[in-house]
Amino acid sequence: MPDESWEKIRRSDCCLKAPIGESAYDVIIRLRRELDLYANIRPAKSLPNVPSLNSSTDLVIVRENTEDLYSGLESGDADRATATRVISRRASQRIARYAFQLAKERRKAVTAIHKANVMRMTDGLFLSACKEVAAGYPGVAFSDMLVDAAAMNLIRNPQEFDVIVTTNMFGDILSDEAAQVVGGLGIAASGNIGDNFAIFEPVHGSAPDIVGTNTANPTSLLLSAAMMLDWLGKRRQDERAINASKALYRAVSACLSNGEVTRDLGGSLNTTEMGRAVTKRLDKVIYN
Repeated sequence: MPDESWEKIRRSDCCLKAPIGESAYDVIIRLRRELDLYANIRPAKSLPNVPSLNSSTDLVIVRENTEDLYSGLESGDADRATATRVISRRASQRIARYAFQLAKERRKAVTAIHKANVMRMTDGLFLSACKEVAAGYPGVAFSDMLVDAAAMNLIRNPQEFDVIVTTNMFGDILSDEAAQVVGGLGIAASGNIGDNFAIFEPVHGSAPDIVGTNTANPTSLLLSAAMMLDWLGKRRQDERAINASKALYRAVSACLSNGEVTRDLGGSLNTTEMGRAVTKRLDKVIYN
């Protein structure tokens, strides 16, 4: 990532980031760490006219974003390699508090996902921290689940989850699974959020196989922008930004409902045409 880009991001109020493919470690991992964007927020909600395993799915995965095996502490040679898994009480409590605060605004239920029966020190610490935080939120139901059972239940009963809180790698994997449950990565938005800054981005990759074809589905990026506007509005107490977020979400939903979508969603539009369709409906929402 060029120093010029880093400086521009640091001077901004927040950032909307596009997919970058193989250079992700050098860009988004650095941004998450240096800006302390400890909460990776990935909603998975059934959308209009998008095939879903369960049309009642409406959950959010709250993923710890700074530690775990993604800390980059690896060593080895051609015959043996080792990765160090870092889990701290401070980071675990912090992400748990974020999850419980979010659950208070939703259906008031948090599920901690872990593998404490095998990784007794690391996941044991994470689960213990979640239970400590849960004690301070008596109005929010708390449960925990092993990660393999959670992977199964995301397919079998996704509607039973409200807010899922988990460690970095488990959250990375489960959030992609949850995205597929509601229609695929092309509609999956996310936010990397800290106390003072946030970066919003699509969950999907850069799709180098379709570069230049004007066929990419813009839904994920548009919904990420809606998340960004909502975050800005709440942080700055700016009703205009909050209303803009709602208007953008409604415009995208209207296009999905009416089949004004790209081919991967069963439509006939290219990227530019879908963008124009969303803009047209957004204008109607704003000006009518």
